Amino acid sequence: MSAALKEAVRTLARTVGYDVTHITRTVAYAAVEKRLAELPCDRLDALEISAGWKWRQIGWGSYREMNWPDHDICEDVLERKFDVILADNVWEHLLHPYRAARNVLAMLKPGGLFVNITPFMIRHHPIPTDCTRWTELGMRHFLADVGFDAAGIETGSWGNAGAVKANFHRWARTGWRRRLPNDPDFPVTVWAFAKAPVRAPGGVPA
Repeated sequence: MSAALKEAVRTLARTVGYDVTHITRTVAYAAVEKRLAELPCDRLDALEISAGWKWRQIGWGSYREMNWPDHDICEDVLERKFDVILADNVWEHLLHPYRAARNVLAMLKPGGLFVNITPFMIRHHPIPTDCTRWTELGMRHFLADVGFDAAGIETGSWGNAGAVKANFHRWARTGWRRRLPNDPDFPVTVWAFAKAPVRAPGGVPA
């Protein structure tokens, strides 16, 4: 299905109140949208790793994509620095997630924001690989170990047993659901906001 046709389907679905977003992503997307709404995005430089359809529509000061296989976030670092770097369900697929997160840190401006959405309780989906899962606690420690400001890492998660079961054999859509209750024992998705350290001249933390 072409990108134009996909967008037409999404528009029609929204018109009749049907949400085509994967149920694993709806609550995470709302949390990220709320956080980005607090920022002057129209003045910020954004980079998306393995970009999808969602985040390029925000209305950034500038927006760039870093897509595999032309760019491998585990190996490549762009010379340019960014205010915000986003990864939407990417990190679980990486063979070297620590190396990739350090590359993100190297491309962020001081105090810049890394937005990372990952699944937890969903089935194996090798695209082309599927390697890693993090809880909120695991994600906080992972990002702090990489070098992000530990005090500036915020995480959230959402899921319930019904959402876990809904994805056993297909990728369930949010559809007509208006209630999305959260059960902390069944996190389907985890998201994080991590800030790059702010450094004074000479590389000393400010």
